[in-house]
Amino acid sequence: MTDTAPDLTDLLADSPSNWGKWGPDDEVGSLNYLGPEQVLAAAGLIRTGKTFTLQRLIGDPKGDPVWPGRTPATRTQIMDESTWDAADAPQFPGGLHYADDKIDAFLQGSTQYDALGHVWYGGQLYNGYDARSTVGGMEMASVEPIAQRGVVGRAVLLDMARFRGKETLESAETFTHEDLLACAEKQGVEIRPRDILVIRTNYLQRFFELGDKFYEGFCEPGMVYSPELVQWFADMEIPNLVTDTIANEVTTDPNNGVALVLHNALMRNLGITFTEICDLESLAADCAEDGAYEFFYAAAPLKVAKGSGSPVNPLAIK
Repeated sequence: MTDTAPDLTDLLADSPSNWGKWGPDDEVGSLNYLGPEQVLAAAGLIRTGKTFTLQRLIGDPKGDPVWPGRTPATRTQIMDESTWDAADAPQFPGGLHYADDKIDAFLQGSTQYDALGHVWYGGQLYNGYDARSTVGGMEMASVEPIAQRGVVGRAVLLDMARFRGKETLESAETFTHEDLLACAEKQGVEIRPRDILVIRTNYLQRFFELGDKFYEGFCEPGMVYSPELVQWFADMEIPNLVTDTIANEVTTDPNNGVALVLHNALMRNLGITFTEICDLESLAADCAEDGAYEFFYAAAPLKVAKGSGSPVNPLAIK
């Protein structure tokens, strides 16, 4: 690791970009690669009807893994049967009682989609939008256009934990696009252009085992930056990267000391949508059992105006 981390402007000076590819007003980036042809082809993968939901439970009694500095969601009960113990309880014709509650949560504090404008450097978001457009809410490249559009396509699970013969990957453990290709080959599945990539590390199992100690020396495993990896993603026209970690990549790059390089190289520059904190365990177990690692994927984040992200419950159907 270098003593002084380079500026992203310098590190990614020659990195490929999709800015302007779909016009000056585009806010969904590489999701444009998923058209009717990709949706229909993905639908043909449904053979058994087995359905897997990939969202982690919000308000899990065992805890909710979140990025350091964020707090887990808090659900508050507002009304329940005890409400009607009070003399001034509301009365409805016919004797109706009901429950009501609310949630206080970071929009990116659970299984979620990032807006393309979620991260930036050099004063510009995806597609060249001014970073000042984020002040008070994301006027451009928010999660709303992604939510309005939805995400449907062929997805491939790349089970890196099983590929490396581990229950979970280690902290700061890295892999490259070549490792992804080797994993796919071992699984007997082909990564095709415009595929949604779903990567399993099972790293968040450590959160449930370690509790607060999980955050000591925090550095998740994941893909590590290289110009070759970024070019591969660009050439393959990958629309969506989905993982079971909090940040989809190794937290701090061991080669240059920069934090979250791929958020910028892939999301900010190429417009690849990121989906994080997924629960892939049931899906992965089924794929290991039947040997089918490709499936129909569908996701619709919540339509949050000016939001930098949104909770989501993706579907994988085999």
